Amino acid sequence: MQMANSKWNMVKPISDLRLLLSGLCALLFALCVTAEAQQPKKLPYIGYLSASSLGENNEKAFRQGLRELGYVEGQNIVIEWRFAQGKPDQVKLNAAELVRLKVDVIVTGGAADTLAAKEATSTIPIVMTNESDLRAGLVVSLSRPGGNITGLASISNELRGKLVELLKETFPRLSHVVALQGPGTPVAAVRQKEVEVVAQSLGLKLQSQWVKKPDDLNRALEAISKAHTEALIVVGGPFSTAQRKRIVEFAAKNRLPAIYYRREFVEDGGLMSYNASRDDLARWAAIYVDKILKGAKPADLPVEQPTKFEFVINLKAAKQIGLTIPPTVLARADKVIR
Repeated sequence: MQMANSKWNMVKPISDLRLLLSGLCALLFALCVTAEAQQPKKLPYIGYLSASSLGENNEKAFRQGLRELGYVEGQNIVIEWRFAQGKPDQVKLNAAELVRLKVDVIVTGGAADTLAAKEATSTIPIVMTNESDLRAGLVVSLSRPGGNITGLASISNELRGKLVELLKETFPRLSHVVALQGPGTPVAAVRQKEVEVVAQSLGLKLQSQWVKKPDDLNRALEAISKAHTEALIVVGGPFSTAQRKRIVEFAAKNRLPAIYYRREFVEDGGLMSYNASRDDLARWAAIYVDKILKGAKPADLPVEQPTKFEFVINLKAAKQIGLTIPPTVLARADKVIR
């Protein structure tokens, strides 16, 4: 009996040990599962690339568009904002930085931004929010972009030419105008050509001033003063957006009727502007971001063209330089600042 009892006493602890180990394994497994379940999910990571400055690319409208789709910055989505303050070289550096950060999508504020992003990556999806011209080779086609770029783009020959038409319609006696443009990208060259063709058709003498970097602006404005021009057309370029208050003040001081490619110039005291509704473009961009985050590929998302354009007139600016806007032109304005 003693031997039997001794044998039993030896077996029992081993069974208890196995039971204990099984329990520990089960507990550890449960803890691992719980820890994994409690681990926060990776938030969508968006890079926003702009050649301009903060507040100049309708960031509020972009955020609003995301909110309407259920995204709140800092809660369930992260946005890395990169602004180049009108410095072309900084745009490329910012694009490269966003690629190093491995963002899920890059949203671009304009043509220069899209070109910089394209040079920086061929894999990260890029969403255009501005009227980037497709003739710069950004996509294969509207319906099937074919690469990593999609979004909003204007391929209309009339957009920049419309600036010339509206200026001539408002001031029929115009004969000599200057176009302020920059930098020397393929898109800029296309825009300039549009302006030249329309100016020629309207019998206007056109001179152009190119600004490739912020330091060029002094030279360009001085040249415009000496040219004795009758009006100014600001065609585009991140430099002009960043320096818009200075350009607006120059036009007012020299009593130059001026039309701009962005509404912000007019809100800062400029005379007139014409372009696509940038708020609409920013909200549309949010829709593209949402689709891509949910698995859609940029190559399969058709590029959309803006359908809403804004003609804005500032009557305060007109009064300041002693000009009268014809009633027929005022009637066509989408917004009049009085």
